[in-house]
Amino acid sequence: MQAFLVSTGLVALAEIGDKTQLLALVLASRFRRPWAIIAGILVATLANHALAGAAGRWASTFLMSHIDPNWIRWGLAAGFVAMAGWTLIPDKLDDDDKPPKSSAGAFMTTLITFFLVEIGDKTQVATVALAARYPDLVAVVAGTTLGMMLANAPIVLLGHKLADRLPTGGVRYTAAACFLLLGIYLAMGSGPITG
Repeated sequence: MQAFLVSTGLVALAEIGDKTQLLALVLASRFRRPWAIIAGILVATLANHALAGAAGRWASTFLMSHIDPNWIRWGLAAGFVAMAGWTLIPDKLDDDDKPPKSSAGAFMTTLITFFLVEIGDKTQVATVALAARYPDLVAVVAGTTLGMMLANAPIVLLGHKLADRLPTGGVRYTAAACFLLLGIYLAMGSGPITG
């Protein structure tokens, strides 16, 4: 349960102001089909985070059999501290990230664009790290996916009204603090590192 709750909370906070959240806002404005967009975000996130989680579990298992667990602990701790710093940097949606004009419809455009934009994004990197940290891959992927949905579904449903009122600076600092605390927690030797 801890893996699910930590994954949900960290990703929901990290997603505030992230470029995929900005993409959700652009998609909502362009298509005005909120349920199709939300479904596309859900499927894209599940696929992307399942792959990221599998990579994290594989890396953890591989590393546990080849490297001293203390080095892995320090590496994960450093990764979470780096995520704290990365979370403080506001994202911008590049022209390359904006959904193309397409006849594929809201669902397919969202699915493809969201999946591609999420590659290498901080929430995907967080999913890799969380899957390396926690042995329950299903809980991690379910938690990170729920975190993405908690952050993006309201944006799609409420659009500009909500986006203008979110205290993104405060949320970014809170997310950074959570990543930093998790990094410190690992660095202090708390919690098992399992392969």
